[in-house]
Amino acid sequence: MRVVVVGAGPAGMAAARTAADAGAEVTMVDSEPDAGGQYLRGRARFEHSGVTHLKNVEAWLVEGDTLHLRGPRQLRFDALVIATGAYDRPLPFPGWDGPGVITAGAAQALAKQGVTLGERVIVSGTGPFLLPVATALQDLGATIVGVYEANSPARWLREPRAVLANRHKISELASYRKVLSRLETRTAVIAKHGSRVTVAKLDRHWRPVSHRTEHADLVCIGHGFLPRTDLVPNAKRTNDFLDVDERQQTSVEGVYAAGEVTGIGGADLAEAEGVVAGAAAAGLEPPAEVLDAVRRGRLFARALARAHAIQPGWRTWLSPDTTVCRCEKVSLEDLADATGMRELKLTSRVAMGRCQGRICARNASDLTGVPFDGQRRVIAVPIPLGELAELPEEES
Repeated sequence: MRVVVVGAGPAGMAAARTAADAGAEVTMVDSEPDAGGQYLRGRARFEHSGVTHLKNVEAWLVEGDTLHLRGPRQLRFDALVIATGAYDRPLPFPGWDGPGVITAGAAQALAKQGVTLGERVIVSGTGPFLLPVATALQDLGATIVGVYEANSPARWLREPRAVLANRHKISELASYRKVLSRLETRTAVIAKHGSRVTVAKLDRHWRPVSHRTEHADLVCIGHGFLPRTDLVPNAKRTNDFLDVDERQQTSVEGVYAAGEVTGIGGADLAEAEGVVAGAAAAGLEPPAEVLDAVRRGRLFARALARAHAIQPGWRTWLSPDTTVCRCEKVSLEDLADATGMRELKLTSRVAMGRCQGRICARNASDLTGVPFDGQRRVIAVPIPLGELAELPEEES
């Protein structure tokens, strides 16, 4: 039984270990030099005698029972586990494409290497991820001007079942107590010009009702996450995330998914889903207690998505010349009328640059009303034409 796992974060490592323990021949592929993903960056120290760990390797296409790797190289599999995680979704505002603005995920990655890019820092967006980012930066000596949460914590009062099923997460707040005093809710950064940062109080739709000016060297923004689902463009999904059954099976036969590609619920849920996916991929019944942990974790993930949902009022933060697509320098006023994402790309060049729409496509969709296609591209990562030319020719 050959099992290939793509991604070496909490979900991928758990899937690889579980499948190997079940006797499968396992290869774990990851684009980073070390296992751990964003959550355990540099701290995972993954070792398992039954797992071949391919580091610094990008997977760019799934074709039948073959995974294509940059190189060029191919891996055949009986079962494939997608554990590729997610990336930040920043919302644009005037000045977001200038110096001193980075994503919250980038700020955390740099902080784990002992680096902060500013002395006075603002963290803005929505979701609990803002707190560990602010804490990490403060631990490095940065002054936290503010942690601005666009939603209201009162939204969690509508989620008692999810909170009770995941009580351990409440205790996590204590580890962020040093920055909780800087937390302001229904608040967001809506513009930045040099060190002058416009901070607004928001109504429940995220429309500004008042604003003030703060001064900061660095603004870290994070408005949730988008899953990296490029390798399975035709798999069924809901709200951008892959649909899976109780065994983490996607709608594509032989392909499983675990972790943030199925929903954002934290590292403990990702690891539990990895165990389930690894067991199922190796032909075993997943442990009942782990299935229960996944069910509880998904309650939290769904509640998190509701409590920290992006509201439509953010569109009012933009001016006509605000950049929407940084790669191709496309502004709001450049977005033409279109009936689909393909037409929108061709008429404005939005999502046609180096990132291939990973940063801008979802926002462009929301700004124009064009349906978002979930980044259903054929090739998952940019690849030189020379590598495609080196692939063996298919016999007709």
